[in-house]
Amino acid sequence: MSKLNQLDYLVIHCTDTPAGKAYYADDIIRWHTTPVHLRGRGWSRPGYNDMIYLNGALVNLIPFNTDDFVDLWEVANGAEGINGRSRHIVYVGGKDPLKGTPLDTRTDAQKETMEIYVKYLLKRHPQIQILGHNQSPRAKGKACPCFDVPEWLRQIGIPKKNIFPVTLHP
Repeated sequence: MSKLNQLDYLVIHCTDTPAGKAYYADDIIRWHTTPVHLRGRGWSRPGYNDMIYLNGALVNLIPFNTDDFVDLWEVANGAEGINGRSRHIVYVGGKDPLKGTPLDTRTDAQKETMEIYVKYLLKRHPQIQILGHNQSPRAKGKACPCFDVPEWLRQIGIPKKNIFPVTLHP
């Protein structure tokens, strides 16, 4: 397999929706795959492999295998420039419901599921680098996932070598 298909990154996202408002896999799939002229993104597939609901439930959006490579059928459209080398997870929320501004709205259940997910993926792929969407190559000015991913990773005991240290901007 080509080095371009090596699984190098786990990118963490938020749905950019108001705190406490439930959204589901069907919503994300519709938002991402509806044609642009109908107010969607017009993508061929969702931007995330997995999604964490408000109650902490983990839902798969794009199937993937557990090897160290990203096959074409596993690619999500979450972070332009690194999608072919990434897995993407999103939590529901990320927006202050009153002000409409970015906010870490993760519930305790979401935080717990996200921690388990990150640690499991790291066990399966010890070389992976973990970053927030806002650290990715073409995410200039984005707040997503609305919390400091490197700081959170340090808090949950992720090794420094797996915490993406800087923005990937070219």
